Amino acid sequence: MRYLLISSALLFLSCGSYPKRIRLSESARLKSEISNPYFSETTLDYVYKADITFYGRHFSGLFIVKKMAENHHRLVFTTEMGNTLFDFSFNGRDFIVNSINEKLDKKMVIALLRNDFLIMISEHPPKMKTFTLGNQNIFESEIDHRTLYYFYSEVQLKKIVRTKGRKEKVVFNFSEIVDGNAKIIQILHKNIQLIIQLKAI
Repeated sequence: MRYLLISSALLFLSCGSYPKRIRLSESARLKSEISNPYFSETTLDYVYKADITFYGRHFSGLFIVKKMAENHHRLVFTTEMGNTLFDFSFNGRDFIVNSINEKLDKKMVIALLRNDFLIMISEHPPKMKTFTLGNQNIFESEIDHRTLYYFYSEVQLKKIVRTKGRKEKVVFNFSEIVDGNAKIIQILHKNIQLIIQLKAI
């Protein structure tokens, strides 16, 4: 019986939620909706110097995001010489690989990139719960059955965290925000060796 109680207690502690682990305070007073403005303008071409590191392999070049229409984005990553590393389209619920370099053409790599970029460009994910942490407002959401937390400092989105249970799986950091655009974006995976760094040109 004692071993059963200890096992149950350990199971309870290990299954605690991410908000409890980082001591978020739930708040029902926050009425704002989730808004990710960083790739929301159809009139702009978002151009970044990109560095992607995946298990020791490094890819660098230009990363371009173009919002074609509502819920329709195209993302292209090329070398500085103009060779396409990948060309993806997100149109509603459809994800299309227009082209991809053979070095990246692996199901796992494509799935990882698809999941990261879908979160990065999603403008108005559904709000599920609201929290506060110091002077930050945090909104819980879900995209493709993955739990996300959006961290705002005042009105600016500074971070998105994708979690599983108590653990952070992927962290999106947005910094040097000018006129509603994030000049620097970092996507950091915690459980695999994948880092995406974007710096606006």
